[in-house]
Amino acid sequence: MTYVGQPAPAAPPQSTGGESGRATFKDVVAAYVGLTKPRVIELLLLTTVPVMFFAQRGVPPLGLVAATVVGGAFSAGSASVFNCVYDRDIDEQMRRTRRRALPRHIVSARSALVFGVVLAVLSTVVLALWVNWLSAGLSLGANAFYVFVYTMLLKRRTTQNIVWGGLAGCFPALIGWTAVTGELSWVPVVLFMVVFFWTPPHTWALALRYREDYANVDVPMLPVVAPAHVVGRQIVLYSWVMVATSLLLWPVADTSLVYPVVAAVLGAVFLVQAHRMWARTRTTDDLAVIQPMQLFHSSNLYLTLLFVAVALDPILGL
Repeated sequence: MTYVGQPAPAAPPQSTGGESGRATFKDVVAAYVGLTKPRVIELLLLTTVPVMFFAQRGVPPLGLVAATVVGGAFSAGSASVFNCVYDRDIDEQMRRTRRRALPRHIVSARSALVFGVVLAVLSTVVLALWVNWLSAGLSLGANAFYVFVYTMLLKRRTTQNIVWGGLAGCFPALIGWTAVTGELSWVPVVLFMVVFFWTPPHTWALALRYREDYANVDVPMLPVVAPAHVVGRQIVLYSWVMVATSLLLWPVADTSLVYPVVAAVLGAVFLVQAHRMWARTRTTDDLAVIQPMQLFHSSNLYLTLLFVAVALDPILGL
């Protein structure tokens, strides 16, 4: 296996705070919040709440939404904390992650581990008592899958790490549906698969930008072990399957015209951007020209607007 770049020296321990060099209470609180990766939580909840609206065919009970959001946030936060604990050795060497709490030694690994366990317990209790046991079980399963399968088994061993490890991020679609209905069906499975096929293009675009970081710590993300044009081609292939899968919701769930029109327009725009990036990778390996972060940000916008359409479809009902 060939990696680009050379190992970078580990970043020295850093601390924040006042002149004494000690972290303030505010620093510590911010560090614990940072361990939960709030932006990831936000993205996961984005695929949970709209599905609840769709399952309800309107506005679901606000108390149920609140309980699902709180329980889901605790669960996603817990998984992120465990990920930070396990990956603290490589996080300290990567530019993108060396400012996290554990590499900066604001929070100890033991304290973070306890924090993660507490969040996992709270999540299970909240979802089991105020939502239902099926949603609680799915949430706990997603947490375990992310930690044991993706973080501990796949991430450092295979280029398929994010393809199969990304399954954990698909569970919110199932949880949002079961929170309202108490059962599974093909409708949330379609949305589950949309997120599944969305994850590789989203993550590989980011990994292209930080491929030297991943190479320096021997994490075999696809952009590390394959030329940029191969990554671009894989992104295009997954994007086509993602868009096709998103359109399946129309016949499977018998939606109104709102959802398929929005899904088709968003899909077309995203496919154009994916093809353009692939074309750039066939002529150069220069990241400044390839602009992978442009596609990364577009993928966030695509998923956001697609699931907004999921929520609005039963309300507008055109």
